[in-house]
Amino acid sequence: MRFIDTHTHLFDEQFHQDIDIVIQNAQNAQLEVCFLPNVDEETILSMMKLAKKYPSFCYPMLGLHPCSVKENYEDVLKKMYVFFNEYTFWGIGETGLDYYWDRTYVKEQKEALVIQAEWAKEKKLPLILHTRDAMYETIEVIKNCQDGNLKGIFHCFSGSYEQAKEIMKLGFLMGIGGIVTYKNTKLPEILSKIPLDFIVLETDSPYLSPVPYRGKRNEPAYIPLIAQKLAEIYHCSIEKIADVTTFNAKKLFGFT
Repeated sequence: MRFIDTHTHLFDEQFHQDIDIVIQNAQNAQLEVCFLPNVDEETILSMMKLAKKYPSFCYPMLGLHPCSVKENYEDVLKKMYVFFNEYTFWGIGETGLDYYWDRTYVKEQKEALVIQAEWAKEKKLPLILHTRDAMYETIEVIKNCQDGNLKGIFHCFSGSYEQAKEIMKLGFLMGIGGIVTYKNTKLPEILSKIPLDFIVLETDSPYLSPVPYRGKRNEPAYIPLIAQKLAEIYHCSIEKIADVTTFNAKKLFGFT
């Protein structure tokens, strides 16, 4: 039984003091691979340093988080694009739309997302989407960009079944994390209608820890807790959850 964490910020400063222990804990919990979503131009080097230290475990991705999009986003993206000449990346992201914190740069967020969707098609890499208070808007942008060559993950999915159907029509997967274990979430009911073939596991660590660690620092070692909840939802073994979600992730990222 092996797991993949498709979305973890292991380069975050919250892990600086004990990253080696965190990774050992993850490996002890049967984690095979962790994919690292970038945040902005300031996080690239720390992410690549970690990927270099753990080349067979940490796999970096390149993108500009919507909360980091400002009026100078075009210049930032041009600077970031240069890193394709220096490093190998496994995905584009995380990018997307976030209308929760600040709606000042809604137009710029959409334009930055379109540019990164084009990167994904050009580089033949999956697009990792962050969406908060903007699910329908994100789906609409991806619809307009989809020409049959775009694939990826709606990370931290917590939308409706109707939104899930739209995501599946687009050929995208949904990343399921700690939220599925929370008491008042409607996610289990929605997921029960969604084929497991469209699901991958994630932690979004250090954020969104699953129960019983809610409110504390999250880490990839908690993936089995998410998988166990999915096993309950899908009325199957945790081994099946591990097998199917790992297969889905490997297929998406072209990882063998």
